[in-house]
Amino acid sequence: MRASIWRSAIFLSASALSALLVVSCGNGDDEGAAPTRGSDGVLKLGYVLPETGQLAFLGPPQIQSVKFGVETINDAGGVLGKPIPAVLSGDEAGVEAVAAQSADRVLAGDVDAIIGAAASGMSLSFIDRVTGAGVVQCSASNTAPTFTDYDDGGFYFRTAPSDILQGPVLAKVVREDGHDRVALVARADDYGRGLLDATRKALEDEGATVALAETYDPKATNFDQTVQKVRNANPDAAVVIAFEEGTQILQGLIEADLGPQQIGVYGADGLRSEELASLVAKDDPARLAGMKGTAPASVPNEEYFAALKKFAPDLKELQFAPQAFDCVTTIALAAEKAESDDPGEFVKEINGITKDGEKCNSFADCKRLLAAGKDIDYDGLSGPLDYTDAGEPGKATIEVYTYDESGKLSTVRTEESTGQ
Repeated sequence: MRASIWRSAIFLSASALSALLVVSCGNGDDEGAAPTRGSDGVLKLGYVLPETGQLAFLGPPQIQSVKFGVETINDAGGVLGKPIPAVLSGDEAGVEAVAAQSADRVLAGDVDAIIGAAASGMSLSFIDRVTGAGVVQCSASNTAPTFTDYDDGGFYFRTAPSDILQGPVLAKVVREDGHDRVALVARADDYGRGLLDATRKALEDEGATVALAETYDPKATNFDQTVQKVRNANPDAAVVIAFEEGTQILQGLIEADLGPQQIGVYGADGLRSEELASLVAKDDPARLAGMKGTAPASVPNEEYFAALKKFAPDLKELQFAPQAFDCVTTIALAAEKAESDDPGEFVKEINGITKDGEKCNSFADCKRLLAAGKDIDYDGLSGPLDYTDAGEPGKATIEVYTYDESGKLSTVRTEESTGQ
């Protein structure tokens, strides 16, 4: 991973210069407005997603689903009568500087839209570059509340719900299990702080005592202090809002007799992984048995998952794959509706095609309705999108998951959330 980052860093100056040239080529007639990219008749897409780094396990499902979405669209005749070319790739790598230079490099390829990043913090490292260039950005897994009111000129969208919608469900699960005194620890970034605040508020509204609400440096190499703070809080439940580093925190909690067999232990979407139990306790995955968590879910769609697995046979994780597919499809449908691949034009159609029209759930079906002059309501693979003015789902399906004695991940249930 260090070698990969070093090689990428070599191109920083060149890619940053290229991106600057791309941005400066916009139409300067309207001072303060995003540059106009123009239209060449071909919709071009790129992505900045985790190929390496802490969230590398979330990369393959999103990357393959983006490519599968493009293939599905091209099989249906493409956009504006032309196929979408091969998607330009960029690695967010879990490092802000690398994510930003990857975005610069993809932007220099004259794309009309970028899918990504996976992590909220990584998106924040380049959102101004993308939206400032008049290019659409759509994330399938950014959940930080920060983006709702972010000044993006209307060019940023997400198919994943804000943590304002996930927090109340996580709090409800904790309270339903009978816990009254809760310790919360979270990454000190926009994702961690946002979900911590939403969960804490919901817990307190439900009458629980939040004995600890602490953020930690996710780049730390030792989390003993974090574990000790949880222990000192004397909770009957602990919520860990983390990415890969959370495995160390969970190990520390178990060693301190604060594991799922002693108290309630809960996670969120950043920890949801088929491999979590073996990563925490390789020789005894049962030590994680009973841990629960929440994550944005998608509507049941076995046909899609089977098709995606056929497209990418080696795919293991599926988290956020439907949301990535929906990013691609909504962008393509907006271009069809606008009859233009100019992001300055089709961006105006993205919110509208997800609500208040005739329902359709595939690019081909929606495209036929548009060709007939109909208004459409694209119901995505991740569920009804119904974008708010901020370009995000106004309600969400949240999954409650758990681990059994063998370390197997399973879904307990899903429920709708509007953040109330």
